[in-house]
Amino acid sequence: MTGTLTPPRPDTEVEHLLTVTISRGRRIRNRLAGVWMYASFVLVAVPLVIVIGYVVIKGIGVIDGAWFTQKIFVLDTKAGGGMAPAIVGTIVITFWATLLAVPLGVLAAIYLHEYGKRGRLARVIRFMSEVMTGVPSIIMGLFVFIVFTVPLGAKGLVGFGGSLALACLMLPIVIRSSEEMLRLVPDDLRQASYALGNRKWRTIVTVVLPAALGGMVSGIMLAVARAAGETAPLLFTIGASRRVNWNVFQGPNTALPLQIWNNSQSPYLPAQNRAWGAALTLVVLVFVLTLLARFVSSRFSLKHD
Repeated sequence: MTGTLTPPRPDTEVEHLLTVTISRGRRIRNRLAGVWMYASFVLVAVPLVIVIGYVVIKGIGVIDGAWFTQKIFVLDTKAGGGMAPAIVGTIVITFWATLLAVPLGVLAAIYLHEYGKRGRLARVIRFMSEVMTGVPSIIMGLFVFIVFTVPLGAKGLVGFGGSLALACLMLPIVIRSSEEMLRLVPDDLRQASYALGNRKWRTIVTVVLPAALGGMVSGIMLAVARAAGETAPLLFTIGASRRVNWNVFQGPNTALPLQIWNNSQSPYLPAQNRAWGAALTLVVLVFVLTLLARFVSSRFSLKHD
């Protein structure tokens, strides 16, 4: 009875071929590079896991059904209450900041890479975006306070002032990240679109932007995450409120970073627990927004493939 020979697996053949053709020194350097890559990942991931785990442990005991529905307690010595006003305030203020910063930032990136190139105006915009990236957030809050809040008086302490300050912080991040993603799109795609008779604006909308969408969404979410966690710009612009306010154009408001700041300074344990709960809520909110943005961008990319 004759047995059947099992053909060698393709991956085994490739591994054997690489072992024979590649020198021993290059294989050692390749393994060292792989070890270095995994070690770097662990080095970055361990502190992140520790921080998130500590926030979860400290804040999970405060969160219940009332946390998302009740107003904020006035007394720091009293346990309980909720963070509904701060959660709503964070969502609406960040939403309006995103609505202001993202379209303007993407349009600026398109102009810089597709039209302005190395022109004088393009160089000025790049320089200003770099300067804005390094401006401390408290300076941006003071700027909006002077030009927006002070002229309006008491009516200027509204959520929209906070949105303006956060939008100023988001704008340079969106511009720089979007421009870098546009640079990664091969020029061959543009030339192929031009060869088919498409105008430049149509090429940008139907070819360039879908190809760069994944990276642009990552940059936008980085800007949103920074804006959602900022405290200093909101100290001067949105006032203080312990009730839910969906209208950013009327009445004071509050946000999770402000509640974290205020409650963490209290010497009383109930207030400190609320600070940990607000921190955990903010982390989960940013995580959910990131997942939602990645899902939308992936669906949009598949639609244009």
